[in-house]
Amino acid sequence: MKQYLNVATWNRSDHFHFFRQFEEPFFGVTVIIDCTKAFATAKEKRISFFLYYLYQSLAAANAITPFRYRIENKTDVACYDVVHASPTINRADGTFGFSYLDYDANSEAFYRKATQVIEQVRQSTGLIPAINGENVIHYSSIPWIDFTSLSHARSFSFADSCPKISFGKMTVNEDKRTMPVSVHVHHALMDGYHVAQFIDLFQANMQQ
Repeated sequence: MKQYLNVATWNRSDHFHFFRQFEEPFFGVTVIIDCTKAFATAKEKRISFFLYYLYQSLAAANAITPFRYRIENKTDVACYDVVHASPTINRADGTFGFSYLDYDANSEAFYRKATQVIEQVRQSTGLIPAINGENVIHYSSIPWIDFTSLSHARSFSFADSCPKISFGKMTVNEDKRTMPVSVHVHHALMDGYHVAQFIDLFQANMQQ
């Protein structure tokens, strides 16, 4: 389900019309997330650490309204009731495939369903395009690189306003575990303020 904003009365109407015309309207930041508690919790519950932080990120994104905004027909803005995850899944042979994971307010149900989907992707070949839809966040994991910045391959002729979140290599310094996280979003739909809200909530989720 989705509702449409009244762009004419939206307090970001000028910002929307300004940035939507850019050839590259996405902006991104890379931050370091403390994942010490999250890693311990995932191991204690015998949950995949990847699925654990993916879920905490998706929960945070759903709680920050602009992360559920999408541009339609160039000038309309839809707000979805819920957004899901479309992460890349790494395979043992060095390739990856796309996947589609439904968000569920019940984390245990999310982990159970996601585990099945991931196994299907890992046992297959090719990209297996995710289900078509704008109500997703594009996720990727690069667990081999402790990156400090990140860019994305993009087709500028293809209309796209979905946020893109990437996770890097977890490093250990004494007893503290950290992980770089890159967040790229469409500037016509949100600003640095909203990205900061997401980052703060994601970090809080990782420390529960």
